[in-house]
Amino acid sequence: MLVVGIIKRNWRPFCGMLFLSQIKEATRHLFTPADRRIPRIRIETRQAATLAGQRIMVAVDGWPKHSRYPNGHFVRSLGSAGDKETETEVLLLEHDVPHQDFSQAVLSFLPKMPWNITEEDMAVREDLRNLTVCSVDPPGCTDIDDALHCRDLPNGNQEVGVHIADVSHFIRPGNAMDLEAANRGTTVYLTGRRIDMVPELLSSNLCSLRSSVERLAFSCIWEINDKAEIVKTRFTKSVINSKASLTYAEAQMRIDDANMNDDTTKSLRGLNRLAKILKKRRIEKGDLMFTLYRWVQIQITLLFPRETNSMVEEFMLLANISVAQKIYDEFSECALLRKHPAPPPSNYDILNKAAKSKDMVIHTDSAKALADSLDAAQVDGFPYFNTLLRILATRCMMQAVYFCSGMDSDFHHYGLASPIYTHFTSPIRRYSDIIVHRLLAVAIGADSTYPDLMDKHKQSALCNNLNYRHKMAQYAQRASVAYHTQLFFKSRGILNEEGFILFVRKNAIIVLIPKFGLEGTVFFENKDKPSPKLIFNEEAPSLTVEGHSFNMFDKVKVTISLDASNVQHQKIRMSLVEPVVLSVAPSEPEPEVKRAKLDR
Repeated sequence: MLVVGIIKRNWRPFCGMLFLSQIKEATRHLFTPADRRIPRIRIETRQAATLAGQRIMVAVDGWPKHSRYPNGHFVRSLGSAGDKETETEVLLLEHDVPHQDFSQAVLSFLPKMPWNITEEDMAVREDLRNLTVCSVDPPGCTDIDDALHCRDLPNGNQEVGVHIADVSHFIRPGNAMDLEAANRGTTVYLTGRRIDMVPELLSSNLCSLRSSVERLAFSCIWEINDKAEIVKTRFTKSVINSKASLTYAEAQMRIDDANMNDDTTKSLRGLNRLAKILKKRRIEKGDLMFTLYRWVQIQITLLFPRETNSMVEEFMLLANISVAQKIYDEFSECALLRKHPAPPPSNYDILNKAAKSKDMVIHTDSAKALADSLDAAQVDGFPYFNTLLRILATRCMMQAVYFCSGMDSDFHHYGLASPIYTHFTSPIRRYSDIIVHRLLAVAIGADSTYPDLMDKHKQSALCNNLNYRHKMAQYAQRASVAYHTQLFFKSRGILNEEGFILFVRKNAIIVLIPKFGLEGTVFFENKDKPSPKLIFNEEAPSLTVEGHSFNMFDKVKVTISLDASNVQHQKIRMSLVEPVVLSVAPSEPEPEVKRAKLDR
């Protein structure tokens, strides 16, 4: 690519720290951004002594032709470096996550309290308050998007309902609350903090399908036979009254307890039985189910989901697929859908090399072939091998994205092995689902349309923003996890832990620590020490260090510590303990005096 000119500079304010000039009483200082990709910025300020040790925000004014650094100016202080609130503010700003308090203009569109369902609401909705509906969620969940029911029908089939909070009833197109939700795009879940897409009155109260209160819902209801085949599907705006708000563990306990036979438990058992059949069929089609790591408070643990986790997931997937087909059938040019492209063959290179190192072949010509290969990939005496291989497989995948049906021709969702898919089931935390609700409501005659909803170009532009916000939310979540990982190891000090080599590089190995779900890099080159003899074999891949060969999936022991020598860019360091390689010993964290040099 050849750059011939710059039309507009995409400068934004940057977060970082000021490093004081060594010249006494100087007013010109260098600001080092938190984002290492951004050059240092020269600013003038007489507050330098006050700002030292603070996280600050600086804006760029210009970059003189012959200057090494751009010029900028101080915008505001964010707080003391290392303070948890300050560091969270920095990561939100750096990842462009809208997190300001909702404006009065937005809040003015909230319903007046006390709020109740009116006779007018009941006249245009199906009354499902008599059904044994319940929700199943993680502990402490306050933004309950979805609830379920299952009951026997006289003909021997079963009726299953997925009931989703009717957020679109409260957020009308084009008003200030709608525009704010569209801009935010998604709720962002950080470690210990949630940045809501919609005001809390909706997210945790009026739109949360809590038990023993009447709530407005959008329901997807199927008649399903004994083989879990759909006989009939219908969609309706409804009023529900959830009979129980359960955690996954509580729902599982009810299913397993033979002495419990109340209506809620019977409903859960019916749902669970059908979900098992649906899951088996989905996997047979080639659905890729990966074992992933996720944070549970501070420590990361490998989750073995209960049946109830899978039960809820199956019916959410089924609802999303059913709704996707309905809105596309009705609005072929402007349906908001979600696709997951198949990875190009080159993406699988590292996975193929990893399998080959254990004399295995992974077939990647289809999602079904890949799923079957991963299921069969077992090594005697190494039960964790399959998990490592699945983690590698996730790294080969493409990103799933929202798109407008009239602007694309490839609808396929590779990961779910579904020809069409959308998001319908989480409108409290995803704006995409609100648009899908509006499309579905128009399709069934429950609401009127509006111009932007039927404009494929505007829908496509909206999808671009939703994809961007989703991506930045993921990055912010990872940054939050990384920061809290640092806090965890800061409190623990230096630890020795066993891990497995996940990747091999030219001068390093990347090690996964299962106990913490932590990845780190062990470097074999150190600028302050003579480098050991390194031989990298890209094909294997393997790295030989002083005669010792390191291969993917090898078990190693490492020292884990927090290097806090650079207050702005603290990092987890790993050093090799076992196997012992001469001339490669655990290195000490770099001393504080090197901070200025390191930041150049």
